[in-house]
Amino acid sequence: MPETLPPPAAPFVATPAGAGGPAVSRMAGALVGSEILKIAAEIRAMRAAGAEVCNLTVGDFDPAQFRIPRALEDGIVDALRAGETNYPPSSGLDPLRAAVSGFWQRRLGLEYAPTSIVVTGGSRPGIYGAYRTLLDPGDRVVYPVPSWNNNHYVQLVGAEGVPLACGPESGFLPTADALAPLVRDPRVRLVALNSPLNPAGTLFTADQLGALCDVVLAENRRRGAGDRPLWLLYDQVYWTLTFGGARHVDPVSLAPAMRDYTIYVDGISKALAATGVRVGWVAGPERVAKVMSDVLGHVGAWAPRAEQAAVARFLADDAAMAGYQAELLGGVRARLDALHDGLAALGRAGHPVTAFAPAGAIYLSLRFELAGRRTGDGTRLESNEQIRRWLLDRAGLALVPFQAFGTTGEDGWFRASVGATSVAEIAHAVARVGGALGELA
Repeated sequence: MPETLPPPAAPFVATPAGAGGPAVSRMAGALVGSEILKIAAEIRAMRAAGAEVCNLTVGDFDPAQFRIPRALEDGIVDALRAGETNYPPSSGLDPLRAAVSGFWQRRLGLEYAPTSIVVTGGSRPGIYGAYRTLLDPGDRVVYPVPSWNNNHYVQLVGAEGVPLACGPESGFLPTADALAPLVRDPRVRLVALNSPLNPAGTLFTADQLGALCDVVLAENRRRGAGDRPLWLLYDQVYWTLTFGGARHVDPVSLAPAMRDYTIYVDGISKALAATGVRVGWVAGPERVAKVMSDVLGHVGAWAPRAEQAAVARFLADDAAMAGYQAELLGGVRARLDALHDGLAALGRAGHPVTAFAPAGAIYLSLRFELAGRRTGDGTRLESNEQIRRWLLDRAGLALVPFQAFGTTGEDGWFRASVGATSVAEIAHAVARVGGALGELA
């Protein structure tokens, strides 16, 4: 691993997809590719070349670390052999919609009829489907930053984003006081929330989310009968991954009147370490679910039939779900604890490092307050991108800066994702980070 930094890097900016010329649409030409995937590709190339890198970038699970449930794997194979290879209904297989309905009722106390549930090819099409179904060009969306991909979904549907900057004092989550004045604009049609939060690994308390629901309900009461409503998109795909005393909460359980204004997004990608199996779902008012099914049906955004059949059987097996999730939680928590505790020890030793205690998801929010510090070759660290490069090149620690999630400040905040690494790799990386920090002036 090199002892000195390369020349200072420019701030990280992904390249617009259509930068090569006018052959594509204006929307496509202006669209920015995934900042996270660009960094992840860099890390893969370094590892392929033999570099020792602790990869904490993409929010994924490495099957070498976390396998999907064996019963689910066998169920997919059995479904394929049984001939479950043709088109599924655009809204999803009836047994899976019923299984999701029952699973939510048993685990969350949420009662949604199968007809209010739309199965999607992972959770991303569900989010896109909500944007596409609820918004017209020029409508406005309020979303917190940092948050995952809302800026891109806004652009895809021709809406206008209203980013709400959130800081560490609120766990990077929006507050009711900050949200209320923004939604009084009648052009605001959607508030997009995520808990547990990607990228920070924090989650709403009942009081915090309840206050936000009050804001949405008050605004809908204020709007006239002929006005279009204010919707809440609630992405809870990480809800099964909460730790210690943290508990997941959701809008409709806290405020039943929110049922008329809430679209839920969920799936198995994180709950079952099954990001590549591509089974997610959306739930909301039946009239909206039907339209969303039609919208997504035109782009073939359904999950594969065999996977749907297998997931339906697995979700109905409470004992298998509980056993697998206990194992998954233990593995994720061990990695988050190892990273948090190791970096916290560096902080106690006087290094400018801060880490939030693990609460949910597979993420840890980390702060390296290194702006203004000088490396061994005299290079002055100025930006998050320079700090990211220095941590990668000098300590083999691969992180994603919060700018990839919509923030603008050069304040040293990063996301660490632990699904593709081991406790031993984390321990070695923390030791390297400690040594590297000791060399800064």
